Amino acid sequence: MIHKRKFIKMLMLPLTIMIGIILSNCETKNEENSSQKQLSIANKKAKQDERKKWENSPDGINFNKWKNSPEGKKVQESYEKIKSSVEIFQKIEAMVISTTFQRENVKSSSPKWLIVKIDNYEYMMQFVPKDFEKLKILNVNDKIILKCRSASLSPNHPFLILSSDYIEKNNEILFKRDISKNKGC
Repeated sequence: MIHKRKFIKMLMLPLTIMIGIILSNCETKNEENSSQKQLSIANKKAKQDERKKWENSPDGINFNKWKNSPEGKKVQESYEKIKSSVEIFQKIEAMVISTTFQRENVKSSSPKWLIVKIDNYEYMMQFVPKDFEKLKILNVNDKIILKCRSASLSPNHPFLILSSDYIEKNNEILFKRDISKNKGC
């Protein structure tokens, strides 16, 4: 009987220590979460302040004018058409409408553009000249499959700009961006 009590007491000590450690970890995690929430709130506020400052700058004012113009609204509408596919990196069927588009007043070594049509909307895909070489086999009216991780709009471009991440034609991969080389960007 005495041995059983000693045995139980010996088991209780490590159990009590373990419970104490677990409870202190929970308190530490709650404190960390609380401080992280405070930091994220402060970061959001700083970003909002920065955005307001930019929106009141000449560039921000011009951008918002363009965004509210018929051209800007059309570009935003084109984004809404493919937004869900971009968010999940889903394959999108497209038709090539230009392989020779070039912005005015640019050097020949500047980025190359592939213009595609998806559901009656035009989109731009930018490539460095070396990567564009792989796409020289494409012709106008070719059907391709593409995937992109992001899209952006700019008053300096006539169409929504899709990230150039993946292009295939007839089940042959023509281009696939290696994101391990550019740290996920």
